[in-house]
Amino acid sequence: MVLAKRPAATEGTLRSWMLQGLQTDRRQIEHGPHVKHPWWRVMCLTGVDYFSTLGYQPGIAALAAGLLSPLATLFLVALTLLGALPVYRRVAVESPYGQGSIAMLEKLAPQWWGKLFVLALLGFAATDFVITMTLSAADATAHILENPFWPEALAGQRVLVTLVLLAALGGVFLLGFTEAIGIAVLLVFVYLALNAVVVAVSIVHVLEAPQVVVDWQRALSLDFSSPLAMIGLSLLVMPKLALGMSGFETGVAVMPVVKGDIPERIKGTRRLLTTAALIMSVFLIFSSFVTTVLIPHAEFEEGGKANGRALAYLAHGYLGDWFGTAYDVSTIAILWFAGASAMAGLINLVPRYLPRYGMAPEWTGAVRPLVMVFSAIAFAITIIFDADVDAQGGAYATGVLVLMLSAAVAVTLSARRKRQHAATAGFAVISAVLAYTLVDNVIERPDGVKIASFFIAAVVVTSLISRATRSTELRVTAVHLDPLAEEFVNDACGDIHVIANEPNTRDQAEYNDKLRETWLNHRLRSVEPVLFVEVSVPDASEFETELHVKGEERYGHKILTIESSAVPNSLAALLLYLRDRTGSVPHIYFHWTEGNPVVAMLRYLVFGGGDVPPLTREVLRQAEPDLERRPHVHVG
Repeated sequence: MVLAKRPAATEGTLRSWMLQGLQTDRRQIEHGPHVKHPWWRVMCLTGVDYFSTLGYQPGIAALAAGLLSPLATLFLVALTLLGALPVYRRVAVESPYGQGSIAMLEKLAPQWWGKLFVLALLGFAATDFVITMTLSAADATAHILENPFWPEALAGQRVLVTLVLLAALGGVFLLGFTEAIGIAVLLVFVYLALNAVVVAVSIVHVLEAPQVVVDWQRALSLDFSSPLAMIGLSLLVMPKLALGMSGFETGVAVMPVVKGDIPERIKGTRRLLTTAALIMSVFLIFSSFVTTVLIPHAEFEEGGKANGRALAYLAHGYLGDWFGTAYDVSTIAILWFAGASAMAGLINLVPRYLPRYGMAPEWTGAVRPLVMVFSAIAFAITIIFDADVDAQGGAYATGVLVLMLSAAVAVTLSARRKRQHAATAGFAVISAVLAYTLVDNVIERPDGVKIASFFIAAVVVTSLISRATRSTELRVTAVHLDPLAEEFVNDACGDIHVIANEPNTRDQAEYNDKLRETWLNHRLRSVEPVLFVEVSVPDASEFETELHVKGEERYGHKILTIESSAVPNSLAALLLYLRDRTGSVPHIYFHWTEGNPVVAMLRYLVFGGGDVPPLTREVLRQAEPDLERRPHVHVG
């Protein structure tokens, strides 16, 4: 029997339009859409985020590492293939429903600590996805403004153009965005094909003019004393290139979209992750090399024609403005669609965690309200950072690296728990390398932590406020009785009288004293049959729950025992269930709680107990507006 109510939309109203498609089925949220796709098509859905970084990654690498960009990129590729890839292949096995590393770590910390830990990780995830939207839109703007066919009158309006792109992105979702894998497949194939042409033509130019390589080698020998110095400095600057590792968390998040049963889904996802990593690694190595040796370093600087668009610079220079414009259009499209992928990630991530914790209103299960919230945040970040790709790179890298580090730690602990010693040691090394990369990135670009801290604080504060405001909801989705409890309920006839008891010693004296107290305080006749009900709270941090009611007979008394996250809500749900089951409005009996009511309310919010009688009555009042059908609460 389902009890908890969901927000109802009124037909033909703005509320109805906003709540259209509201996701309330937790199992559907976990298992994903009904329509599934082959792994290579799903790879393209994640690839619009992962592969689109080619639009700005070579330029950022050149600015960060200079002449050492190819070597630093080589180390980044090694970290991707030997670190991030094995980690997320393991995550795919551990979380086949797309929960990702966050859900793996959620189980490690108990009760409220686990929830707060997840909220912090969600803050970093929000940083990753939102900055993906703003950074991708900003880089798409750079390609638009630098195109020779763009009107001169609109030159320099990068903030305005970026805001228009973000508004268009939000508009698409408000109109009703579906998982457009077909569009993603087309964009990825076209974009990778054009990049392959640009890189191949650039390599041909390098082969035809080997002097550029000689000049690059001479410059390296002049600037660095030895190969060891080059390697050391490359390792130091490599964390600044961490943008080239984005997309792995998205890869496991979309697992429910992969066709097949659980083993096939895992196999397909691991193949997806491996293929994407290999393709990206090849492009990163060659693009970093050709852009470093063929583009003057000054062009990578702020205001330079290669700033944020290094491969586009080569496309226009070697293949002409018409091909360059086609490349720009393709890049703009995939960067814009990368924002769509990030938005889709957000609107799938939030309903999976926050409503389940009671830390977000139920309307967050609908797409349109979330789109408006995240679009507003993206607008603010774009204005604050002046739509600058380089300025947002630190925040993006921080979000990516925190999620990767959390995944590495999760699989390390998983391997240790299963006593897989070699895997534990390997994943521990990967965790250490990712930790170094994260720390170095934070020290070099603290803006990322500042933005992530803002997101974490916003998520935690709004979540706790939401949890407090929703605390008196029914919160129980179903009630199940064991055979003995069924017998107790079936034996009840006429009015049902329930005595709420806080279990202590549970001896004969406790139940006899409680029964005598109820007779005296409430003038309950001794011939009236009664049921004791006892609720224990093993984990008050949970929100929605199913009640499993067990019957027990002790010293001649019939007792119903329940484990739940909140005493008042569970008692209210049980009373409503008994009313609907028997057709008789039940009575429940309490004694007044001693102590400060404010402290009692805090105990209720944190520990699930508190001032139980008035809270039980308030839950019932909200759940059942009809006074004649509302269970009776007696306090004495």
